[in-house]
Amino acid sequence: MATLEIGLATVMLLVVLALLFDFMNGFHDAANSIATVVSTGVLKPQHAVAFAAFFNVVAIFIFQLKVASTIGKGTIDPAVVDHIVVFGALVGAIAWNAITWYYGIPSSSSHALIGGLVGAAVAKGGFGSLLASGLIKTVAFILVSPLLGFLLGSLLMVAVSWLFFRTPQRKVDKWFRRLQLVSASLYSLGHGGNDAQKTIGIIWMLLIAAGISQSTDPVPTWVIVMCYLAIGLGTMFGGWRIVKTMGQRITKLKPVGGFCAETGGAITLFLATALGIPVSTTHTITGAIVGVGSSRKVSAVRWGVAGSIVWAWVLTIPCSALIAGAAWYVGRMIL
Repeated sequence: MATLEIGLATVMLLVVLALLFDFMNGFHDAANSIATVVSTGVLKPQHAVAFAAFFNVVAIFIFQLKVASTIGKGTIDPAVVDHIVVFGALVGAIAWNAITWYYGIPSSSSHALIGGLVGAAVAKGGFGSLLASGLIKTVAFILVSPLLGFLLGSLLMVAVSWLFFRTPQRKVDKWFRRLQLVSASLYSLGHGGNDAQKTIGIIWMLLIAAGISQSTDPVPTWVIVMCYLAIGLGTMFGGWRIVKTMGQRITKLKPVGGFCAETGGAITLFLATALGIPVSTTHTITGAIVGVGSSRKVSAVRWGVAGSIVWAWVLTIPCSALIAGAAWYVGRMIL
């Protein structure tokens, strides 16, 4: 990656823009962490967001920075990265997040960022600037993460149904209302651990391009802390437009269903983060919720709602890439 003469003011501006994306990631994806626990009545909304935000930040002590490394070094050729590419990527991701939040569509902040990187890199260096290995791994998990969430959510629901077959529903609800606090905390840990690292990777990429850090240096501690705090703060404010879609429109959830969906999603996120794969928390929890609903009966899932969400998944990378490509041309004139 070539060292460029980038003014300190420009670097600071882009760091702030990256943290804004991180905040919006938490804001946009808060629904993924809290929708089930709110819709089942286990926590009030204001308590749920504080609970989720706390565990978003606690994730800093649990996960290695493998996802940050994938984003920072494994998606586009480091040689094309400069402050304008970073600007285009962030504008593309933020714009797509804002659009989908406005319409209450649970799309992926993660893939909006990937699309932004792709669009800005292609605008500067053509398709040869993309690193196939990292992108293939990321794109594959667009399918793998919801399918794994679906499988784990449905299997857990079936297992719990068998184990508590003779237990009165009132007792089951009472026990799983408490257990859902455990599953929600695990899911929020997975959310913070995977998603905060995406912004860490972007800022790291910027610092290397500016010559402030070397590619062999560890990520600065201030970058890690600020990114985890930003996503936690975004979750505190919460993306309320999406909570209803995730929590009740796909399928009606009881505490036992919320526990199974969150646990299945959390396992998927922990696995992906350990492997250094940036995945979508939206895709993961949606797959798990659909799995829980369909384990009862296929008609329990509103497939029309689920289908509209899938369309948002399909469009996220190309749309954010197009916006990022346009933003790169604007950035070239103003930065």
